[in-house]
Amino acid sequence: MKYVFANWKMYLDFDETMILTNQLLAEGLPSDITIGLFPNTIALTEVEKAINGTSLMLGAQNVAWVPKGAYTGATSALFYKNAGCTHALVGHSERRHIFNETNDAVRKKMEACLDVGLTPVLCIGETQQDVENNKQQYRLKKQLMKALEGLDIGNNDILIAYEPVWAIGSEKPCLPDDVEDMHGWIKQEVKNYTDKNIPVLYGGSVNAQNINKYISKQSVDGVLIGHASATKEGFTSIIQALSTS
Repeated sequence: MKYVFANWKMYLDFDETMILTNQLLAEGLPSDITIGLFPNTIALTEVEKAINGTSLMLGAQNVAWVPKGAYTGATSALFYKNAGCTHALVGHSERRHIFNETNDAVRKKMEACLDVGLTPVLCIGETQQDVENNKQQYRLKKQLMKALEGLDIGNNDILIAYEPVWAIGSEKPCLPDDVEDMHGWIKQEVKNYTDKNIPVLYGGSVNAQNINKYISKQSVDGVLIGHASATKEGFTSIIQALSTS
């Protein structure tokens, strides 16, 4: 079964989020694809009520690593778990590069998710500068090591999302064959830290026109989609493309 995770980022306000959620529910979604919604925090609890009892999964876009305390503006992994989330994005490229989130912070968030039973979706990726300096694998290796070395996964699950920063929001997404090679390398690298079979998703300018080129690759277990999933037309066209493949 393949994963389709929709990261709605800060594209939709409360009303827009609920309209889209209800449109998707009315449209009907296939049961042979694992679909997850990652709405903004303000709408999250209402989205949970709307999708409760369906096969849709709910995720947080980010978590704070401290359960409770004097952390103005933060929302902890514990709070998200209590609100009905099953998954959480950790270390998304925008958190790393816009909000200067460090590898150490990512590690703490991984631990916080696992502590409360949230499945972390560890986001890793290299920049254009890394590509130009031939440091793609160096960057990814460092991100994986910091997040996974000595991590007590226990009976929990984790996922990895490979999102090359240079491909996000661009008109030159990573070529499917290159994605397959990179995913294969990531899966091999992850074996240094766990015996678990860790699904690896691809994120980077995925849309209805190219999704099957990625999802058909053996090492690609799913996709993490941003802007293209934030409209009914965009989301349903992605699902329809998968259903007719």
